[in-house]
Amino acid sequence: MTLAFQGIGIGAPNSIALGPAFVDIRGQGGVTHAPIGADEIQDEIARFDLAVEAARGALKRVHAQIPPDTPVEIVEFIDTHLLMLEDTALIDGVRHIVAEQLCTAEWALQRQRDTLIAVFDRMDDPYLRTRRDDIEHVVRQIQIFLRGEPSEPTLAPRDLDGYVVVARDLMPADAILLHHRGAVAFVTEYGGPMSHTAILARSLGVPAVMGLHDISRYLRAGELLIVDSASGTVIANADERIVDDYRQRLREIQVRQSRLRTLVDRPARTRDGMEIRLQANLELAEDVELAKANGAHGVGLYRTEFLYMNRADLPDEEEHLANYSAMLGALDGRPITIRTLDLGVDKHSEALARPGSNVSNPALGLRAIRLCLKEPELFRPQVRAILRASALGPVRLMLPLVTSVHEIDRVLTIVAELKRQLDRDGLAYDAAMPIGAMIEVPAAALTAHAIARRMDFLSIGTNDLIQYTLAIDRLDDAVNDLFDPAHPAILRLIRLTIEAGRALDVPVGMCGEMAGDPRFTRLLLGMGLREFSMQPGALLDIKEILLDSDADALARRADQFFARLDESDSTDLLAVFDAA
Repeated sequence: MTLAFQGIGIGAPNSIALGPAFVDIRGQGGVTHAPIGADEIQDEIARFDLAVEAARGALKRVHAQIPPDTPVEIVEFIDTHLLMLEDTALIDGVRHIVAEQLCTAEWALQRQRDTLIAVFDRMDDPYLRTRRDDIEHVVRQIQIFLRGEPSEPTLAPRDLDGYVVVARDLMPADAILLHHRGAVAFVTEYGGPMSHTAILARSLGVPAVMGLHDISRYLRAGELLIVDSASGTVIANADERIVDDYRQRLREIQVRQSRLRTLVDRPARTRDGMEIRLQANLELAEDVELAKANGAHGVGLYRTEFLYMNRADLPDEEEHLANYSAMLGALDGRPITIRTLDLGVDKHSEALARPGSNVSNPALGLRAIRLCLKEPELFRPQVRAILRASALGPVRLMLPLVTSVHEIDRVLTIVAELKRQLDRDGLAYDAAMPIGAMIEVPAAALTAHAIARRMDFLSIGTNDLIQYTLAIDRLDDAVNDLFDPAHPAILRLIRLTIEAGRALDVPVGMCGEMAGDPRFTRLLLGMGLREFSMQPGALLDIKEILLDSDADALARRADQFFARLDESDSTDLLAVFDAA
């Protein structure tokens, strides 16, 4: 009997894989409390230390097997976990619990894991909240050696060429190792679109479907699986007709990917001559090469939060400047939009810890620009560095989570003061450096005209805009199926923002996930969007659509679309719009 499972699809549009199942069942046992005697403390700590050292050795072996042409962001997952195995908050914390509570290392490690995870779970920023995955994966790696389980996935041959990996979750080390052994797809019981496994899957170009709870109970090792990441579907025991259909689709996708590579150097211009800026969302200077390889015009969103993470002090102006200079050097003259600090009310950095930060709803708390205005020691060094970087190349400064013109006016006052300081210090900067605001909350979209009057550009951050408008946490498994970019309220807020920019001749871009979603490209183009910024792997898919579109015709169809938006299902309307 054919079985179909529905989860969260991860990967490039229309990614499909077929292959026998490789079921990895390691680490599915629970941890139970087991007391020890006072005379056993040192032996238990020594056993823990041996497990940590074994985990470190396993990660180093994986690191040594990574091919030299592997994207640097993939290697950094392993580097991060190696550093965490030196982290006193984790390692010394476990030793302390063993000694104080007279318990096994397994139990102490689980308790310390719970404490650290609780800190990350209270963070409001979706990306930073997923850094909890680092804790999960490092703890799991140590637990494997404490339990004496095999350090590498079992139940399949060492050569996994053509296999679909099915697991409870995948540590980055496992995902990298399995991919380089030939695995063609990942299927996991846990995880979502922002998890580390998802990020790795996208970086590796591997189709994945996640969030399929208990799927390993229904699958047999070696049986043929079909993984369709576009629809988030996994099919087991499919009949011959279904298998033939998917194999034909896979061949078509492979031909299309080859064709897309020919578009890298073509200008992003519609059939009727409209120039579109296609840019990349990046976090590290090393990511620039991937963006350039996919034809990015520049960087439309450079996240700077990593500069503040996993440290007990704050980055100073010179550290900021060195980082931005490296980005500009790697971009070879392409423009970059630097988003100022977008951390939330709860952080894991001692330098950002504040008393009384245990609030009930951190997503509505002290975060992003409101945090920077309240804590200027975070903000001023960064803004000074961005200003100084603007003397080295085309730089734009972007403010996250703006909700009012009052916030903008305060920021502009600070910028003017910092410019006067730089003048007195004899330091160069671009006096005309553009300053823009992200439109991420309904309040900003509804007052976009007022905000646009004060800004040089606007950028729509659809991830938070959807979350705040629909009151849905997109990382919460219980409600993330309600996270709907096609909701009429979202589409109207986007259109309102674009129209405000057009009326005041202020450029409006988009840097949220919708910008890289092919389902919305033609509608956004018809609404007047002319700047798209996305993860680099989506650039060529979006460019292909733009090259085959007529902006003027789409604008007329967009008017008709919105005229019918209250009468019909928006998803159905969108499908008709895109197909016409």
